[in-house]
This record gives sequence, structure tokens and C-alpha cells, in this order.
Amino acid sequence: MATFHFEVKTGGKGRAAPHSLYIARQGKFRGRDDLVLTGSGNLPFWADGDPVKLWKAADAHERENGSAYREMIVALPNELGASGLRDLVQDLVTLLAGSRPYQFAVHEPQASLDGRVNTHMHLMVSDRMPDDIERDERQMFRRYNEIRPDTGGCRKDGGGMTRVQLRDRLITLRCNVAGLLNGHLERHGFRGVLDHRTLEQQGIARRPERHLGPVRIRSMSASERLAHVDARRPFQGQGLL
Repeated sequence: MATFHFEVKTGGKGRAAPHSLYIARQGKFRGRDDLVLTGSGNLPFWADGDPVKLWKAADAHERENGSAYREMIVALPNELGASGLRDLVQDLVTLLAGSRPYQFAVHEPQASLDGRVNTHMHLMVSDRMPDDIERDERQMFRRYNEIRPDTGGCRKDGGGMTRVQLRDRLITLRCNVAGLLNGHLERHGFRGVLDHRTLEQQGIARRPERHLGPVRIRSMSASERLAHVDARRPFQGQGLL
């Protein structure tokens, strides 16, 4: 049964290129065999189609306290099959990245509590919004100049928004992601039961589960895994797990 999980993380300067290698299973991460899909798009001309060049430039030229990338992690339903998964990922990337530079990777590690494949997507996005001005890698990450855009960097997505506005946008985005996932499930003959709301908002009286992670799960005994699976079974399909 598909479950809903969507989270947004922010990566500081110096972390973008290493994380790019991690999600793409490159460099020291080549030994991991769980990569099933990867791709990138909307890259600046100077990146020559290589997302690592973009992230290295962000690490080098983004301001010291600025974010070099934003990452969205989405749990993907295993019910869709290979072709359905590709279609879903394409639609998710379009929804979440828009016109911004991005890199994505889909992993299928054997790390879930009940032994099933844990299919999920990592989507790294630059908040630097492209426009009609060609900038080199240094200029792209300068502060945006509203009066003379050609002399400054690219405007940052969300720049000038209040915390309340950013929160409301995130809630809307979670709703849209759940709707997209449900639409693809229904297209393949499954019920769309994913709910983006918190457990409290859904009227479910239990605490959200703490994310265990593959390392913690692999270290658990069979009885520990079974206890966690039994605890979550009545709530499958009812929101965040």
C-alpha cells in the first residue's frame, strides 16, 4: 500500500556538489546499486549539461549564509511499474522544479521494515530563477538587482516572501503532490488514498513515526522490525508514516 511522504530540505554552501554525487551514485557512492532513474534539466549554458558543474558553482559563489540548493524527497508508489514510474517522475519534476535548474534521482533500496522496496525520489533544485539574461557562473549567484537585472544575479525563488507565505506555499505544494500521486495511482487502477494532511488534521490519534532510515532498519532484529510493522499496519494509506 502506498504511503505519503514529502519533505523539503535546504543545503548550505559547500554541500551541493557532494550531495549531487550522492543522489546520482557517483564518486565514492558508485558501489550502491539502488539507482533506477536519474536526470537533470534547465541548466545554465556554462554547465554544458552537467549538473555537477552547476552545484560546484553554487558552492563556490553563493553567499556565505545562503542556500546552495533545495531538496525535495518524495516517496513513490511501487504499484505503478517501470513505465508508470517514469511518467510519474516526469510529472513530479515538472510540478516541483518548474523552470528552475534541477537534478533528480530515483532510488529503490531494499531497506523497508517489511522487506519491500522503498522507492523514492530526490530532487535537487536551484532557487536561482532563470530569465532572458545570460550570466556566467559567478554572476548567476550574485545578489539580484531589481533596477538593473543585467548587472546582478538571478532572482531567488521565494525571495521577499514572508514566513507565513512560504508556509502556505509549502502546504499547497504538499496538497498538489498528493493529488498528483493519487491521480497516477487511479490511472493504473488503484485507489488514490494518499493524504497530505498531518495525522492530527486527519483525526488520527497517534504520534507521527520517526524516520528510521536504511542504516537503522538494517541493524534491527527481526522482532524489532515486526513490532514496527504491526504498529503501523492499521494506518496504512492514511497519511504520513
